[in-house]
Amino acid sequence: MQIRIYYEDTDAGGVVYHTNYLKYCERARSEYFFASNYKIMDENAHFLVKKLEAQFLKPAYLGDILEVKTFLIKMKNASVELKQDIFKDNIKIFSTNILLAFVKNGKLAKITAQNRELFEKLSLNSQIKNNNIEGKR
Repeated sequence: MQIRIYYEDTDAGGVVYHTNYLKYCERARSEYFFASNYKIMDENAHFLVKKLEAQFLKPAYLGDILEVKTFLIKMKNASVELKQDIFKDNIKIFSTNILLAFVKNGKLAKITAQNRELFEKLSLNSQIKNNNIEGKR
């Protein structure tokens, strides 16, 4: 997913404010659901961020166009671990590992078959096979 950096995304120095990288990753995950014609929340069931680890590698600036790429690391019964990288001109500038927990009616629940299928398409092996990976990792 591509994102253009606007004035509202930056600090007084024109550098992207650090929390916005997490917002861009969230948007990319949401867009993946929307593009697959799937509801993000269904029957009081949805994913919550349980844990995340972020690395800020290089800054982005006003006017830059960024690319967010998402990969499945592993999936368990009630959780999904994703790697999301943000690139500028095919150079990785941000990386995060995110652990998502699946909850239904406020309690941890088994991931639905439909969600499993959707996330399996994000596996690195699947993307390589379908030639969907571009740029440096």
